Amino acid sequence: MTSIRQVKFALAALLCIASAAAGAQGITLASTTSTEQSGLFAHLLPLFKQASGVDVKVVAVGTGQALDIARRGDADALLVHDQAAEEKFVAEGFGLQRRAVMYNDFVLIGPKTDPAAARGSDIVAALRKISAGNAAFVSRGDKSGTHSAEIRYWTAAELANQRGSGYKECGCGMGPALNMAAATGAYVLADRGTWLAFKNRGDLTILVEGDKRLFNQYGVIVVNPARHPHVKVALAQQFADWITSPAGQAAIAAYKIGGEQLFFPNAGG
Repeated sequence: MTSIRQVKFALAALLCIASAAAGAQGITLASTTSTEQSGLFAHLLPLFKQASGVDVKVVAVGTGQALDIARRGDADALLVHDQAAEEKFVAEGFGLQRRAVMYNDFVLIGPKTDPAAARGSDIVAALRKISAGNAAFVSRGDKSGTHSAEIRYWTAAELANQRGSGYKECGCGMGPALNMAAATGAYVLADRGTWLAFKNRGDLTILVEGDKRLFNQYGVIVVNPARHPHVKVALAQQFADWITSPAGQAAIAAYKIGGEQLFFPNAGG
């Protein structure tokens, strides 16, 4: 006869197997602070879990750091927003394919009083005024997609090394950078999604928007298992396929704050 001890042992073994199987049904996604702090993932990931049974653990850092994490094989997939860096990542063999997912735009945030008179629809002209007036400006300084875009705009303004005495780098995410700007009355470049979700605005408002150079594109990449054989490529591919599918794209479009859409789907765009 089977002893109670044997039954307990068998049950424990089954639980271990079930736990291991459950653990296999999950991926690590390296992404940006903007997708996390805007609340987008809190909206999307339960829908993906419902559709696929796959859990997603998000590591939210700047895009540059996210790419580094994936290069080391510490993530199964990426959702980031620096297209040139993403294409380089794939070209170097670290990713299988870059697929467009969604877009929004960057906006220049600053005090309502606008001491540098930066308000308008030209980001380059605005930065020139901020530099000339030595106005306070908070830069993320973290090699994120937003920081990379900011550097492009300073370069276009021919001010890569002359940003004014008020320029400060925080080496931080989008939310903390906005908090610093709110506390000090500074200008800051932000993605619209995080700005719309940001509650501690103080005297800040959008001063520059609508410049076509402020376009902000996000892409998804599955990490190449040829580089890192332990990568859960099948599950990661499920995520990439879902977020670019009609269901995933509809879920992105449905995410709104105060009736305003934060991200616009454009898979294949």
